[in-house]
Amino acid sequence: MMKQLTLFILFIFISNLVFGQEISKSTTQTITQSGIGLGSVIAVVTSWDRNKSILWALIHGILGWLYVIYFAFTRSE
Repeated sequence: MMKQLTLFILFIFISNLVFGQEISKSTTQTITQSGIGLGSVIAVVTSWDRNKSILWALIHGILGWLYVIYFAFTRSE
């Protein structure tokens, strides 16, 4: 019983060291504000697949999720 309790406490201590990193609000904001969104990436890829035009891909990338939803409703099988 004492060995199991000691191993459990050791496991909790190591888990706290590994997973107990503090994430501040500024770190989260920096990560979410930089880069492009998933909707933009999907929109650019689907636009390029359909139109083969860089101009349309850029426009659809700016629109993001709106174009992705439009594409889902209008694509042909």
